Amino acid sequence: MVYWQLFVAFFRIGIFGFGGGPTMVPLFHTECVKKYKWVTDDDFADNLALGNALPGPIATKLAAYIGYRVKGWKGALVANIAVVMPVVLLMIGLLQVIYRYKDAPGVYGMIQAIGPVIAVMTGVMTWEFLQKGWQGASTKTGASISLALSVLALIILDLHPGLVVGIALLFSFAYTTWSIRKRKKKDNEEGAA
Repeated sequence: MVYWQLFVAFFRIGIFGFGGGPTMVPLFHTECVKKYKWVTDDDFADNLALGNALPGPIATKLAAYIGYRVKGWKGALVANIAVVMPVVLLMIGLLQVIYRYKDAPGVYGMIQAIGPVIAVMTGVMTWEFLQKGWQGASTKTGASISLALSVLALIILDLHPGLVVGIALLFSFAYTTWSIRKRKKKDNEEGAA
């Protein structure tokens, strides 16, 4: 019975969670904390914070965590299958429609129009991230070097964007760790003096 409750709760979250992970969080809270009381408010908040710190979609991380808390690995599997099933079924249905009518003038035009729209949206998002990153940079020299190295890696060296992001994250982690240690050492020396 508990497996069925897990499936129904997470399937319902998957159906009504339009807009992605952040819109699903209140649904998770309602189903898992208020309705079924599988986790407490504090547990839910802690897991949400941990889930946001990890890579990947929040919906599958929350489903896996709560399913595991309720029924172990089988519960995690049931919860994850249930939360992604509505999207998978809708995508399969939509692809069937697109493939059936792909040569129809209206559908062909829509498919052809998606490419430029995605390119513009990606360009706008990149520009906004660049502006925010530039404004939040502690040193403009470091930001300029990072930007130049990223462009070099992506365009000239033709590295995969995921690899460039991973390298940037590792470098940022190493630099931040070094900077914090240096600051602590300086504070300890000043405190001892």
